[in-house]
Amino acid sequence: MQPQSIAIIGAGTAGLATAALLAQQGHAITLIERAPALEPVGAGLLLQPAGLSVLHRMGLYQAMCRYGAHIDALVGHTCSGRAIMNSHYRPLGGQAHGLGIHRASLCHVLDSHLQTLPHQRRMGCTVIAVDTQAHQTLVTLEDNQRTDVLAFDAVLIANGSHSQLRPSDWTRYDRLYPWGAMWAMVPIAAPFDVPQLQQRYHRASAMAGILPTGCRPDQPDTPLASFFWSLPVTEMASWQQPDFACAPFEKWRNALHEFWPELDSVLTPLTQAHQLTPATYRDVIMHQWGENRLGVIGDAAHAMSPQLGQGANMALLDAWALGEAMQQSDNWDDVWAHYHQQRGPHIRFYQRMSRWLTPASQSHSRIIATGRDMLFPLMAQVPWLRLQMARTVAGLKTGLLR
Repeated sequence: MQPQSIAIIGAGTAGLATAALLAQQGHAITLIERAPALEPVGAGLLLQPAGLSVLHRMGLYQAMCRYGAHIDALVGHTCSGRAIMNSHYRPLGGQAHGLGIHRASLCHVLDSHLQTLPHQRRMGCTVIAVDTQAHQTLVTLEDNQRTDVLAFDAVLIANGSHSQLRPSDWTRYDRLYPWGAMWAMVPIAAPFDVPQLQQRYHRASAMAGILPTGCRPDQPDTPLASFFWSLPVTEMASWQQPDFACAPFEKWRNALHEFWPELDSVLTPLTQAHQLTPATYRDVIMHQWGENRLGVIGDAAHAMSPQLGQGANMALLDAWALGEAMQQSDNWDDVWAHYHQQRGPHIRFYQRMSRWLTPASQSHSRIIATGRDMLFPLMAQVPWLRLQMARTVAGLKTGLLR
């Protein structure tokens, strides 16, 4: 495709990766971000082999590994010590692995790469509206209480799961998950300084997890872990109340000690409720992700529960697929036809799997939890199913048998 002027709204994983890939192709990229600057905030996440393959092709894998923590397996136990989840990357062969990383480190590596490429950015700007016309797309934004209207050949919406910009007539389903999580970044310590994402469950109504996430760019000498505690969204408001920092918080810490005593070694720094940050998730299904001179990518396009840990990986795969489509196509209709062909099966599969599996870890259903405790260990004993589980976690599947 001939060089295009393209606005990318949102400087997260999808926005930064797409901006870099399209800038390399010679397109005139303008990155628009609501935050005044990219700061080291956010929780840890798990990059899967599918996402790491994109970073390999972008030449950023080694830089990412300098910040991240090598992950070999995802394991989960009940409070009684019974193994429920035991998914290793070994069945995939070779050097397959995951990478636990702080969101700020992921964005730092992508942004550092983008900084070496020609582009423009508008920071501290809020996009009010996007209007697609026959030969251009208009972006209305507010900057320091001033309203600007900018014209581009195309616009890509990549401003996250809670986006208000995705076209309503493209969206089939958009709802807030009833469960979220309280999370915190803490210095890692034994027995969690091993290459595993570890979780513990009580039925499906209580879940804690801890993921080694390497270091942040501003704290290169402090290895961190991401701790999360599953919680219904309706209970999150109480954590924000000042009085929760006293007796209720201490009661929670005592209950957490009974739930998973080993966590004491890493959670010592957590003494007040405000040290944990609430995270909520959306379930977004769209009929399509692009048409004419407008597209939606990343979590804005296909937000889902984090149970399969695919958010950042999907964003990277979106960016790569769009870059390939623009190299192979001469017009936007062909770009989106190619993009939908490449991304559709993968996105649909993981949206369905995430929706099916989430109640097994976050719900009040004892029946579902009992089924999980019986079925998951049995599946791990069958070599073919064990391989399919590894492929699913790795982000490599496009269907139950594909």
